[in-house]
Amino acid sequence: MKIKNWTFFGIFTGLLASPIVSFAQETANNGEAGLDSNTDLVKWLIITAAVIIIIAVLALFKVLNSMLKLQEIEALRQMGMEEAAQKIAAERRIPWWRRLMERWTDAVPVEQEKDVLFDHDFDGIQELDNKLPPWWLALFYVTIGFAVVYMFYYHFLGIGPGSQEMYQQEMKQAEMAIAEYKAAHGTGVDETNVTLLDGETDLAVGQTVYQTHCVACHGTQGEGGIGPNFADNYWIHGCDIKDLFKTIKFGVPEKGMLAWKDQLKPEEIQKVASFILVKLNGTNPPNAKNPQGEPCDAKAAAESGEGEEPADTSSTTEVEN
Repeated sequence: MKIKNWTFFGIFTGLLASPIVSFAQETANNGEAGLDSNTDLVKWLIITAAVIIIIAVLALFKVLNSMLKLQEIEALRQMGMEEAAQKIAAERRIPWWRRLMERWTDAVPVEQEKDVLFDHDFDGIQELDNKLPPWWLALFYVTIGFAVVYMFYYHFLGIGPGSQEMYQQEMKQAEMAIAEYKAAHGTGVDETNVTLLDGETDLAVGQTVYQTHCVACHGTQGEGGIGPNFADNYWIHGCDIKDLFKTIKFGVPEKGMLAWKDQLKPEEIQKVASFILVKLNGTNPPNAKNPQGEPCDAKAAAESGEGEEPADTSSTTEVEN
């Protein structure tokens, strides 16, 4: 009698594992409810106990198989089949790892294929009852082992994060990524949706940006210099917030004004444009530069929410900023 498969081992191990799995699930649930502060320790003790039990079952299975082998040899000798008994005894003396390798590399030679040939054929093609490639079987058994470990790790013992927990972690990571993107690229404000800001905090930020980047060309009070005058009601590229945002963002390279889109964030452009329109426009400071462009009432444009079309500046020779 031989045990040629692992059916007995699987059934016996399953019977032993069932109460362990139930206890592990109950322990994990109690730990989630805050009833056991030593849940992690208990989980690892359960894992250790399960491993010990599986090893014990393997040893028992090995001993049982050896006993059956000895019984088979003795039965063959009693029946006078000494040669067969010696063959089995010789196989038992071969190291287990060599027997395992022989099983994994046991391919039927071509001259013996008739022994594993099925009777049927399809269009002259006959089928062999051959063994699967050893590498394929090895991968198959590895996937089974991985599935068992995965099941215990994530589902029964709850050590690994569950699908709900992983979802929450990914959502937090996504929120952090969005916050980092907004911090680096702004909040999505552009020349199509920008609005005029009149809050003192926003205007203070706009004033800081203006004093840092715009004073050199447009003057401390918006009176103009290298660039045009911001304090009057004459504008070259329109006086609406969207017009001014676009001019600052893309610049006027042919007139010497830089494109600030790579140096200022969109919300900074929005705030400095709002500062110009709210705080500088209409102040008419001394030493203001002569008007340029076309008349455009920035206050009225802001109240109506519509900007006037910018004038054609193809003939303008002033340098703007």
